[in-house]
Amino acid sequence: MKWTTVTLNLGKYRKMSQALGTYTRTISLLMTGCVVFFAAFGVLGYAQTRMTAKEPSSSMKGLAASVSSRFFMDMLGMEVPHLQTDRKSFTFSQSNVSGFLFSLLTDINPRDPKTLISREVPGLGHDGSVLLSNIAGDSPEDYGPKGEWIKPGEAGDPGSITANPGSPNTGQVQGPSLPLPAAQPPKTAGKNVAFIYQSHNQESYLPELPGVKDPDKAYDAKENVTMVGLRLAQSLEKEGIGSVHSDKNYPAIEKGFNYYYSYKYSLKTLQEASAGHPDLKYYLDIHRDSQRRDKTTASINGLDYAQIYFIIGGKNPSWEQNYEFAKQIHEAVESKFPGISKGIHAKNAEGNGVYNQNFSPNSVLIEIGGVDNSMEECYRTADALAVAISEVIQKVEKVDAPAAGKDGKKAN
Repeated sequence: MKWTTVTLNLGKYRKMSQALGTYTRTISLLMTGCVVFFAAFGVLGYAQTRMTAKEPSSSMKGLAASVSSRFFMDMLGMEVPHLQTDRKSFTFSQSNVSGFLFSLLTDINPRDPKTLISREVPGLGHDGSVLLSNIAGDSPEDYGPKGEWIKPGEAGDPGSITANPGSPNTGQVQGPSLPLPAAQPPKTAGKNVAFIYQSHNQESYLPELPGVKDPDKAYDAKENVTMVGLRLAQSLEKEGIGSVHSDKNYPAIEKGFNYYYSYKYSLKTLQEASAGHPDLKYYLDIHRDSQRRDKTTASINGLDYAQIYFIIGGKNPSWEQNYEFAKQIHEAVESKFPGISKGIHAKNAEGNGVYNQNFSPNSVLIEIGGVDNSMEECYRTADALAVAISEVIQKVEKVDAPAAGKDGKKAN
């Protein structure tokens, strides 16, 4: 009689069981990790809301705003081969990822030797503003709005771009009647060469906001730094400098407005103004500082003036050209109103770092006054600034003018 022998390969099933267990544990760990991650995110978001009165989404939007377009292009390039460029500069290359992880774990940047000793040498790791001019003083401070600073339905009017803001069609110079010279004949040959705009257009001043005492709430749809920018444009017109002013109100015209995208919004304004007025050569972005009155006010000839900070974007590859332009204005206004300027400062790591100054070498960000200054003080400063800017523009225009030939005519 023959017996049938059945052999079971238990090793094979044991390996399958081990593999299945490994897969199960991996999936369980991933699921648990995701739950813990989002739970921690929720807790941090709740803590942020309670401690800063700021929506958690604002931090994420701010992070997204600071990410370069190259990052997103490289993400697309991972799926679309034709979008891939130089692998050495690829965001997700082995060197970039390993460098990022090393910096994350050690707080040391392998490409920046300074980080090896920055924590041991006081001030070496400071990434705030850097004083470029020869005037020592306080550094500018800029704090964004906190909480729901724009109430539903109160964003204000959209605004527009207006040429010759000092003409009868746009009304008289805004603000109190201050000593100003009579309107000068056009010094720019009838051309509109100066453009004044406000990237943070709703920055305001506490003396103009009845009932508001918190400097973090010094924002308003009507009484704001836009009026100071308009005063500057109109004063330039009185000095004979053809000007264009933008009172565009980004919270009202940008869908899903985000404060961190302000310079992206104002870049579109620059492009629109430049296309509509091809003679524009000088671009002035007017802001308000966040410091208190004792650090933003100067008394000159018995009158109080809102002091000025000139800000240069250190991340702009051609920042030296913008610095030279700001330096000329700074020296001109200081020669006539000593103490009104608090110097020229460069910002690199904090905030935007470029401020659209790569748009033109004759572009500068100017902060006029702080949260405690009045409009009258700011208007007075705008008038003084217009005199200095007019002087600088006239000098530049004379240098750029074509030389005359032997027959007295200008060379083409």
